[in-house]
Amino acid sequence: MNKPHGEIIVDGYDMLKKPKKAKKEIGYMPEGVPLYTDLTVKEFVTYMAEIKQVDKKTKKEKVEKIIEQTGLKDVEKKLVKNLSRGYKQRVSMAGALVGEPKILILDEPTVGLDPKQITEIRNLIKELGKTHTVILSSHILSEVSQICNKVIIINKGKIVAIDTPENLESKVTNNNNVYVTVEDPENKMKVTTEKIADIKKIELVEENEDGTKQYVIEANGEIDLRKTIFAELAKENITIFEMKKADTTLEDAFMKLIEGGKQ
Repeated sequence: MNKPHGEIIVDGYDMLKKPKKAKKEIGYMPEGVPLYTDLTVKEFVTYMAEIKQVDKKTKKEKVEKIIEQTGLKDVEKKLVKNLSRGYKQRVSMAGALVGEPKILILDEPTVGLDPKQITEIRNLIKELGKTHTVILSSHILSEVSQICNKVIIINKGKIVAIDTPENLESKVTNNNNVYVTVEDPENKMKVTTEKIADIKKIELVEENEDGTKQYVIEANGEIDLRKTIFAELAKENITIFEMKKADTTLEDAFMKLIEGGKQ
């Protein structure tokens, strides 16, 4: 069997040669939120400060700062076990922040949270990203797209892409599509759109219960045909209920990359 090879350098420290100094630069928040639930929030953060050997002279001040930073001031005297899942996530993040690490590793930080809590945790991560290097592991790709400025996609243990979310999305945009929902009782939609020179293809996507129909119209190249489509349909008294360009998401990019195995 081949032995593992390579090296891990954290802020200039080799993980094998200087493990303590390297680990000191890393704060880790695991997915399962493992906490000492019989401690109060403040006791837990203080305990983490003791474990990480924070200077005794500044420990109290730094604990207070982290509690404020993570929005835990109002619950600092409550037992951890009595907190909501969202606040427990904040407590776990506070533990990761103890010791002023330069790198934060957050594993699925919003799993199990309600929409309000998700928004709060995402905003907190964005704030932390201004002063720390944040490595975020998540299967919620809409979250990755909102929070991260660089994405690494791994498939079967191999890196298949490293780029910004915007660039990954743009790389898989092959078609210039517009979705149009119309009321067309005389079925003139296809005949009308065939008069527009730059339309490459039109297909019926869905017939709705209210009598409207949704079509996808593919244009040639990068031409934006929305104004032209609107004008031509209006001439034929075809009522437009909705018209929008098709958006490529990070999910689309992810699926295409792992299916192709390459960028």
